[in-house]
Amino acid sequence: MADLEHHSLTSLGKVGKSSGEIDGMQDPLIDGAGSSENYSVAAAIFPFLFPAFGGLLYGYDIGSTSCAIISVESSSLSGTSWYDLSSVQIGLVTSGSLYGALIGSVLAFNIADFLGRRRELILAALLYLVGALVTAVAPNFIIMVIGRFVFGIGIGLAMHAAPMYIAETAPAQIRGRLISLKEFFIVLGMVVGYTVGSLLVDIVAGWRYMYGVSSPLSIIMGIGMWWLPPSPRWLLLCAIQGKGNVQDLKEHAICCLCRLRGPAIGDSAPAQVDEILDELSSTQGTKEASLGEIFHGKCLKALIIGAGLVLFQQITGQPSVLYYAASIFESAGFSGASNATRVSILLGLFKLIMTAMAVLVVDKVGRRPLLLGGVSGIVISLFLLGSYYIYLGDAPVVAVVALLLYVGCYQLSFGPIGWLMISEIFPLRMRGRGLSIAVLVNFGANALVTFSFSPLKALLGSGVLFYGFGVIAVLSLLFIFFFIPETKGLTLEEIEAKLL
Repeated sequence: MADLEHHSLTSLGKVGKSSGEIDGMQDPLIDGAGSSENYSVAAAIFPFLFPAFGGLLYGYDIGSTSCAIISVESSSLSGTSWYDLSSVQIGLVTSGSLYGALIGSVLAFNIADFLGRRRELILAALLYLVGALVTAVAPNFIIMVIGRFVFGIGIGLAMHAAPMYIAETAPAQIRGRLISLKEFFIVLGMVVGYTVGSLLVDIVAGWRYMYGVSSPLSIIMGIGMWWLPPSPRWLLLCAIQGKGNVQDLKEHAICCLCRLRGPAIGDSAPAQVDEILDELSSTQGTKEASLGEIFHGKCLKALIIGAGLVLFQQITGQPSVLYYAASIFESAGFSGASNATRVSILLGLFKLIMTAMAVLVVDKVGRRPLLLGGVSGIVISLFLLGSYYIYLGDAPVVAVVALLLYVGCYQLSFGPIGWLMISEIFPLRMRGRGLSIAVLVNFGANALVTFSFSPLKALLGSGVLFYGFGVIAVLSLLFIFFFIPETKGLTLEEIEAKLL
């Protein structure tokens, strides 16, 4: 095996090196035309669908928790003797899954490449199930918080492994569309969570049922991932790193690729696997990635792109803008807007429509145009919101337009493209650890914005705060223009060779 690897490395090493050493700001913007892959649409559905259930459950948790808190705090509807919770305790229930997701992201750093994408998603489904059941039957507050933490660890693992599995198994022509659909599933989960919560909020102990609904969904996810094959690219990575017999792993990868592409692949699977193996051998090396390697060379470049994008995704104020939704609609005179749940459902449906638009065009238009156009709209909306709270308080229509512009542009850009880019930009050998850092940055920045929002609002006022988010959005626009490459139509191996 050592001879085989040495031959691949020496014969192809020069090609990989010359195409990977790209200097200057212009080179990352190369828009290469990737090779076309034959696939059956029916065969491509399930390798996307079951990992996407991880996003659906994440979104459902966000939506249902907003209603579950109302139920838990009610003296007449909580069905418990410990309903009188402090603000800190409410914060633990609300953000418990976020803390768990941070822990899950850290765990993913160490276990991702050992378990593989498929088994990590199976573990996430199991944690989803345990967390949902423990929360739903919790006899006291402590057990409830433990259940929320366990569910959150499942979120962290699922949000790490799902985009990797989809990226590594999807045909290059529709990879962007499928990974963006995962964001659609997150938003769909939020809408389902808001809807289920609004239906159960007036039932005694309704919060138990809200959290219990996650159980059957997690079982479907777990069974589906058990049935799906491993990622062929992960199997080939194991082969070149000496974690098994090269020939056996290669044959297993061919079988997996045939299942993932369906009958349309014909007899081209062995040639595709050989091509991937040759490209991996020339660029990945034969040793498992170390922590230090992440912060050097092309891995550092990928980390700057991925972590930078998801950082700006959060610190441009996404959680804060939605906080104002109900009050903005109410000030504009919309009946029923004081009902925060109703506003959340309406906004959720709008987000679904805009995400669907991004899904339809991402593989035609490309990642950069959507990011540049969408974030430009976010900049305008944030400055409009700031102006409304300082100068235009008697024109609530400005706030409504700005809110809808923000939500729509976010779902066209940062929402789906952030997760898409981090799933395809990291070299395979570093993908597990690199993506875990990006996911950790995502959840960490989310927590930072969420917890700093109220103090900053009290200190600066709403208008100045939105102006501040607007300035950050301008910086994110510059970051996208100079650092984010176009990956449309390229295979994962071509992305590494041409753009990093």
